[in-house]
Amino acid sequence: MTNPMNEHEHDWTIEAKTTLFDLKLGEVWAYRDLLLLLVRRDFVSFYKQTILGPLWFFIQPLFTTIIFTFIFGNLAGISTDGLPKPLFYMAGITAWNYFADCLNKTSSVFKDNAGIFGKVYFPRLIMPLSIVVSNLVRFGVQLMLFLLFMGYYYLSGAHIQISWAILLFPLLLMLMAFLGLGAGMIISAMTTKYRDLAFLIGFGVQLLMYATTVIYPLSTAIEKYPKYSWIIEYNPMTPIIETFRYGFLGEGSFSWNGLAYATGITAVLFIVGIVIFNKVERNFVDTV
Repeated sequence: MTNPMNEHEHDWTIEAKTTLFDLKLGEVWAYRDLLLLLVRRDFVSFYKQTILGPLWFFIQPLFTTIIFTFIFGNLAGISTDGLPKPLFYMAGITAWNYFADCLNKTSSVFKDNAGIFGKVYFPRLIMPLSIVVSNLVRFGVQLMLFLLFMGYYYLSGAHIQISWAILLFPLLLMLMAFLGLGAGMIISAMTTKYRDLAFLIGFGVQLLMYATTVIYPLSTAIEKYPKYSWIIEYNPMTPIIETFRYGFLGEGSFSWNGLAYATGITAVLFIVGIVIFNKVERNFVDTV
């Protein structure tokens, strides 16, 4: 007599030991439907009880651009490299918002999803990946708004020249996503033990924006504050935003060395983030 249990093949084998660098990409692909559901959940839950709904995608960068133009462009008189002030700020805001959203939301992924992680098994990497993908929707809408600004100022006679560096846009998008993802996973793992980081990350990201060329060009920082400009130059988001402006608007401090530096920092943070994330996910339920 044969054991009926042997007649069935098992699709999954649950093992206790995994390596730190095991990304479980096969499982992530198998759970791709869950990834899409999480993306939809993030979009619907965030705007479900709002009056204006997805219009906030436009309102937030538009109002931020107006405020930056009035305060930094008109009152402070900060240079914008000869570009129209609203267009200059919109470029920086569009790139920065995507990175900041990925970082902010990924940094609390363990805390926000502790209930789900403790009850159901699925590749934990699905959750931060869903954040990066869902933020692409918002980034796409803001990018369209930025392109509308470009079209308006171009027809108005402003000096706007799209350069060859626009071909690097897919690389810039990947760098912003993986930089926010890697740094966010590191912070998320640390907040399982050190809750104070959750309070610091909110305004810490806002402060980091002022050390990035969102509201001023790199050339102005080097010219006026050469002693402290190295802080801005060593910020990996600086060459990303400068290349973004140079590609779309033809103005900016483009440098292959700077872009290579940003790529290296992004790769290191992403790998370290994966290692720490895989290590903490095994026993984070005991500490959260």
